[in-house]
Amino acid sequence: MRIPEASQRVVDAGQVLGFVVDIHLFPEGTKTSQDAADAIGCELSAIAKSIVLTLDDEEQTVVFASGDTRIDLERLADVAGAESARRATLDEARAATGFAAGGTPPFGYSSPCRVFADVALQRHEYVWSAGGTPTTVFPIPLQTLVSLTGAVWAEVAQ
Repeated sequence: MRIPEASQRVVDAGQVLGFVVDIHLFPEGTKTSQDAADAIGCELSAIAKSIVLTLDDEEQTVVFASGDTRIDLERLADVAGAESARRATLDEARAATGFAAGGTPPFGYSSPCRVFADVALQRHEYVWSAGGTPTTVFPIPLQTLVSLTGAVWAEVAQ
């Protein structure tokens, strides 16, 4: 199977980290968590979305959150030691990670950034993450996801 270039970057980043990324391609799209869950046939909560946020209008950070939750920006700011938090713009997200929103994977970023994992993800042993594009995803054991990325567990969902 031929995969998109951005997904190949995720596969390559996984290889560097010692993890084999098994990309699944869904041409109909997996841009939203619900789209991904429907395409995969898994629970919405098993989608580990990678959300790029901006702290204090200057630092981009990534939060892994369950597909059935929303990030509480005040909680995130508190946990991160910031005054404020907001969703990153599409340009900020791409500049920080090298990937488009809707396809942001959990690793392989163009620049280092802090990563948090919301505790709601702990409901699942395995989760599905975006594979670099809005049409690709891959399964990963939750503990491997956290270990490979250095994500800090935090209660940041509403």
